This record gives sequence, structure tokens and C-alpha cells, in this order.
Amino acid sequence: MNREKLLNGSITKSLLMVAVPIIFANILHTVYQLIDTFWVGRLGVEAVAAVSLSFPILFFLMSLAMGLLTASSILVAQYNGKGDHDKVSSTVGQSLSLIIILAIILSVIGYFSSHYLLSLLTKDITVLQQATSYLQISFLAIIAIFVYILFQSSLRGVGEVKVPLIIISITVVLNFFLDPVLMFGWRFIPAMGVSGVALATLITEYLSAIIGIIILIRGTYGIKLGWSDLKMKFSWVKRIFRLGLPSSLEMGSRSFGMILMTFVASLFGTLTIASFGIGMRIFMFVIIPGVGFSIATSVIVGNNLGARQHERAERIVKTGMKIAFLTLTGLGVLLFIFAKPISAFFVPNEIELVLEAAFFIRIMALTFGFIGMQMVIFGTLKAAGKTTTAMFLALFNTIMVFVISYVLSSIVGMQQLGIWVAYPISNVISAGIAYYFYWRKDWLKKELV
Repeated sequence: MNREKLLNGSITKSLLMVAVPIIFANILHTVYQLIDTFWVGRLGVEAVAAVSLSFPILFFLMSLAMGLLTASSILVAQYNGKGDHDKVSSTVGQSLSLIIILAIILSVIGYFSSHYLLSLLTKDITVLQQATSYLQISFLAIIAIFVYILFQSSLRGVGEVKVPLIIISITVVLNFFLDPVLMFGWRFIPAMGVSGVALATLITEYLSAIIGIIILIRGTYGIKLGWSDLKMKFSWVKRIFRLGLPSSLEMGSRSFGMILMTFVASLFGTLTIASFGIGMRIFMFVIIPGVGFSIATSVIVGNNLGARQHERAERIVKTGMKIAFLTLTGLGVLLFIFAKPISAFFVPNEIELVLEAAFFIRIMALTFGFIGMQMVIFGTLKAAGKTTTAMFLALFNTIMVFVISYVLSSIVGMQQLGIWVAYPISNVISAGIAYYFYWRKDWLKKELV
């Protein structure tokens, strides 16, 4: 999508044209993980456990990188809206140099500490050996993962979302065929088991990163990297950290919140934990379109703030909130109706678990629209550079759902029902508080570029 459409085109059409490819790209990322799980499952329980132990560590690091690179996307969007293409390229170049240095440091530390970190999570020697090998190879892929996240967020900043979708589609297909070849071996390629899955991911991630770098160097989509853009400048690094660090903490807090809620659920036995796990899988799926609308709003609002089109920026947010609210409410209604068969898909032979998980999903489902509305406002605040405000709102939501669930379940005595009820309560309250920060409109006055 070109700059003219971002600044003067149909708001609804622009939001959908940016959001829909992002939503599909995020779904494909999920498919990526499902493919790995599908093939690893053919190796046995120990292999699945090995990959499962490594995932939270890698997910946490990816969340930090995505949060930090929010700064790049914000600045790219505002400079693009202003029409300053030199500054767009400088932003991407500075972010690329910074993220490569951080990735190298994390890769080295992670590679040599993998065995120790995983030994804290399991004492099973077989699982520990496989998990260590998997995690060490995954740490070697961190550089490529971080570079591709930068490429993706930078192109989103100028409104180009189709190219990252095409690249991730190609690598998903490639990964599907590489996994079994490297796991089980083929002709002269030895069988590598779980390590083969990690190696397949490493290959596809580096392929994605190389394609991304080539596109940025060629300057096909309004970002053209030169050597001068890569030479790090302290003022730029400071700015990126100032904007990006709060977003990193925000995403980290969401991961930590999941751990806290798992602890509360664990107080009430295996059935509650399993029901909570199924409900959270559904919740994470629903979040995907919310994230898409959040990023789309951030991109288009950022461009319009850069062009100082404040009235249009406000109309974009209002439209984004309506679309996200209606879309996620529609999804919630479908989940409310089909909660039982969806739960049965995960655990077809556990009647009691299916009923409890379906009950949890139904209690959450009808307030999903408020999550969509809240995420659009988060995207708006980030577009204006108010990443610290977005961070505190996310932290508040994390703490609130934990406190409400613990009080209702343990102190009031509602048990697992108290946990289930905490989610719709926190969804509505969080959306109301986020709307207040939108309504104040001080984000319209924020000058970054």
C-alpha cells in the first residue's frame, strides 16, 4: 500500500488491507509451530517434552525483540507519513545494527547456558539431552529471527504487508518438507531427531532473513539501506530503546501473566489446569485478529500523525475500534455456540474436561469484542510514541486478572468459577480504562519526528 492511500484513501479499506495480511501471517506462524509439533510427535513423548521445554524460553526472547522493534515501526511510519525517506532508511539501518549486536550476545549466552537453564525444568536425562540440542541450535537461529522481525515491522511501517506474508508462506511449506528429511534422514542426510527440527527452522529462518535484507538493500518498497545507515549513532540507539523498551516489557508481562494464572489454576487440581489450558489456546487464537487490527491501526495512525493529519488519525482510531469490536464479538458468539465441539476436538474422550473447558470458553467469549477495542487503542498509543502508557495498561490488566481470579477463587470460595469469571470482568474494565486514555486525546499532540 503506497503512502497516498495511507494518508488519503478509504479508512476502512486501508485498515482491512493492512490488517488481513498480518492476521494471515500470524496464523501461518501458528501453523509453523503446529507443523513442528506434528512431526516431533512421531518421535515420542520425550521429543515432544524436549521441544515444549524450549518453547517458553524462545518465545520470551522473541517477545522482547518484537517489543524493542516496535520503536522502529513507529518511527518508520511517522517518517513515511512526513515523506522523509532518508530518515526512514536511517531508522531501519540503526535498528538492524542494534538488533544484530543484541542477537549475537543472546545467541552466545544462550548457547552455552542452554543445558543449565533446561536442567532447572527437568531431571529426565533423555529429555534434557534432546532439549539442550534443540535449544542450542535454536539459539544459533536467533540472529535470523530478529533480523526478519525487523524486516517485517519496517515494511509494515510503510504499509507493505503482503511481501512478509508471501515469505512466511514459502518458508512454512519448506519447513513442512525439511522437518521429516532432517529428523528421519534421507539418502546421505543422517537422521538427527529433534535436532533436525531445530535445524530445519534455522535454515528457513536464515532464508527469510536473507531475502529480507536483499529487499531492504534494493529499496523496492521505500526503504533503501546503505552503509551509512548501518553506522550506529548513540542518539538513534537511545531513541529506539526509549520507545521500544516499554513495549518489550509489555509483551514480557503478558507471558508472565500466563505463568501467574497457571499457578492460580493449579490450586484447584488437574481438571481445572487442563480446562484453563484449552481455554487459553482458544484465547490465543482470538488474539490473532486483535493483534492484526492493533498493528494496522498503529501503522496508519503513525503515518497520519507524521503528516500532521490529526483529524483523520482520530477517525482511523474510531473506525478501527468499531471493526475490531464487531469482528471479535462475532468470533465470540461463534465460540459461545460451538464451545463444546471445539473443546472436544482437543480432548475427545474426556467428557468432564470437555464440559468444564466449554463452560470457561462461554464465560469469556461474549466479551472478546472489548479485547479488540483495547488492542486498537494500544496500537494508537504506540503509533504516537506513548509506549510507556501502553506498557502500564498491559501491566495493570495482568495484575488485575490475577488479583480478581485469586480473590474470587480462593478467598470468596468460588473455586475455578472465580478464575473463569475474572476474564470477562478484566476485559470490560481494561477496555474502559484504555478508552479513557484514547478519549483524553493527548496522543494526538505527541511529536516524534
